[in-house]
Amino acid sequence: MAKALITWGGWDGHEPDKVAALFAGWLGEAGFQVTVTDTLTCFDDPAALADLSLIVPVWTMSQIGKEQALNACAAVASGVGLAGCHGGMCDAFRENVDWQFMTGAQWVAHPGNDGVDYGVRIVSDDPLVAGVGDFAVQTEQYYLHVDPVVRVHAVCDFPVVDGPHAANGPVAMPVVFTKFWGQGCVYYNALGHQATVIDHGPAAELMRRGLLWAAR
Repeated sequence: MAKALITWGGWDGHEPDKVAALFAGWLGEAGFQVTVTDTLTCFDDPAALADLSLIVPVWTMSQIGKEQALNACAAVASGVGLAGCHGGMCDAFRENVDWQFMTGAQWVAHPGNDGVDYGVRIVSDDPLVAGVGDFAVQTEQYYLHVDPVVRVHAVCDFPVVDGPHAANGPVAMPVVFTKFWGQGCVYYNALGHQATVIDHGPAAELMRRGLLWAAR
């Protein structure tokens, strides 16, 4: 049976416990043996990590030990999948560049904060997003610094809210992207400020597909 590890913690405002439970439910329904933990000690054992099919981090901010991060990077490079959303993956461990290199992006701003109305546009023909179609959300709109190697599957348009960034003109910001880290598949979805943003509709379908796509 394929094994998935979900580790959650960090800033409570992103409801990491609820998001972790949502992901655990989807993965359990898909036949995974799921372990859920609220500590980072799960990254202490390289052999245990290498035995996984999927790692799902749900950790906004916080700090990770250097060896823990390197163990996670090595596991993914060996073929373990990595998938996550919002700040739980790409605003985790801001001081750790190894983590940022692996995950493919780092949050830097959300102009307008929570409750911004914007559209998500599908921009690839990959089976990962096939049939989903464009959709509207009301939530934080993430401005990311993004690895140029990622394959972008969905975007949102900036600026929606005015600010100094608006002087640069229109920007299509990645919302859903994939990349590879060694033999491992990496999936990211910028939605998920709270569990209710991604527990229904197109956002849920994209996230569910992403978890399954990343798993080896």
